[in-house]
Formats: sequence, structure tokens, C-alpha cells
Amino acid sequence: MSNTLEILKKAILLERRGKSFYSQVAQQTNNPDVRNIFETMASEEGLHEDYLSRQYLSYQKEGRFEAVDLPKDEDDGIANLVLSDDLKKSIEAASFEAAAISAAIDMETKAIKVYEAQAEATTDPQEKELYQWLADWEKTHHKILFELDEDLKHRIWNDNQFWPF
Repeated sequence: MSNTLEILKKAILLERRGKSFYSQVAQQTNNPDVRNIFETMASEEGLHEDYLSRQYLSYQKEGRFEAVDLPKDEDDGIANLVLSDDLKKSIEAASFEAAAISAAIDMETKAIKVYEAQAEATTDPQEKELYQWLADWEKTHHKILFELDEDLKHRIWNDNQFWPF
């Protein structure tokens, strides 16, 4: 099996795991705003999995990526969610939601690395476009999660007067 198909399988698995994880967090949280964030992210991971699966079938059958019309960041989704102060304050720093955010950051970091590496390595313009699009989209997820995590850390440091100066 070609390296391209192996990378696509790895990418599909990353997206499937992300979707499953985000769906599980959404089901388990009692916070409706956090639920909305994780449901949106699960939906987007499902979209990514669909694109990757289509490309897998195309590459397996035709030996090439098909041209697809990839949505732009401006489309509905996680990029349009507003992280209000109320949302940030409603998440406890040592809560299930905070742990899920931290785990999700690690997942997004891994996905970004995989997608950027493949976008850099390939010479196929369709493949490059897909992987760069995925890397950019996952960076949006990462940015939102990172901002939430940073706010939680600073809040717990302030609450416990833990400042090294």
C-alpha cells in the first residue's frame, strides 16, 4: 500500500478519534456553552473525516486526489464561536471540562503536525491543498482551546496567589 494511503488512513483515524472524543465530552458536560463548543468541534472533525475518506477512495481507485471545494474559515463553525467571559468563568480549572480542554489541545497539536508535514512533503497540488486546509482548520481549534486553557491557568494562579514575583 502506498505511503499516501497510509497517511490518509492515519489522518482519518485522527479525525475519527477527535470526533469521538469531542462528542463524549459534549455528552458528559453539564455546561451548555462547553457542550456547544465540543459539539461544533465534533461536527467539524466529522466533516474532515468525510473529506479524507473521499480522497482515500479517489487515491485508491484513481491513484490521485480529486479536486474538491473546501469550505473557507469564514463558514459557520468553531471559528465563529465567541468565548465570552461568562463561559470562561463557568469552567472550573480542575474540572472535567478543563481536563478535556487540555487533552484536546494535545490532540489538535498532533493533527496539525501530521497535516503540515504532509502538506510540505507532497508535490500533488490537490493533496497539498487538502492537508494545508486541515492544518489551518485544526489551528483554529487549537487556538480556541489554548485561549480557554490559558484563562483557566491564570485564574487558578490568581485565586491561589501563585505568582513567582
